[in-house]
Amino acid sequence: MDTLLDLLNSRPLIDGEERDALGDPAEGRRWAREHGGDGSLAELALLRETRDILQGIVRGETSAAALNPLLEGVHQIPEITSEGLRWTVRTPPAARLAVEVILAWAATEEQMPGRLRPCSNHECRLFLLDRSRANRARWCSMAVCGNREKARRHYERNR
Repeated sequence: MDTLLDLLNSRPLIDGEERDALGDPAEGRRWAREHGGDGSLAELALLRETRDILQGIVRGETSAAALNPLLEGVHQIPEITSEGLRWTVRTPPAARLAVEVILAWAATEEQMPGRLRPCSNHECRLFLLDRSRANRARWCSMAVCGNREKARRHYERNR
C-alpha cells in the first residue's frame, strides 16, 4: 500500500509548482528502483499512465474499467504450497510494478472501501489512506493541509 500512495502522490504541487517524480528519466528510474522496479523507460511510461488513471478513479472522475488495457497479458497462476494456496502474478516485465500498484489499489478498495481519497485541501494534489477508526480524516497532513484549512475557516468566520 505504501507504493500505491507513493505513486498517487508522485506528482505534488510544491510552492504552486508541479513536481513529477516520474517526469525526469533519472529521477523516475530512481523512484522505480526504490519501489522494486527496474526503472526502464517502458516501466516509467506504464507507471505514469497507471498513476493518472488511478488518480482519476480515486477522485471519482474515471471508471475502473480504464485499467483494463494495463492488465492485458496479466495472469494469476494458482500454486499449492506447504502453506496452502498461493497465487503468483505473471505479467510482462515492464508492467510488473504498475500491476502490483493496481492490485494494491484493488485490495485497498476491497478491504478498506472509501478510505483512499484525495486531500480535502483544494490546493493540494495528494491522496491519503484513512486508517482512523471513525473514517473521518480529510487531509493528507494535519500539520500542513489541515492546519491551513482550519486557519482559512477561522479567518473567514472572524472577518
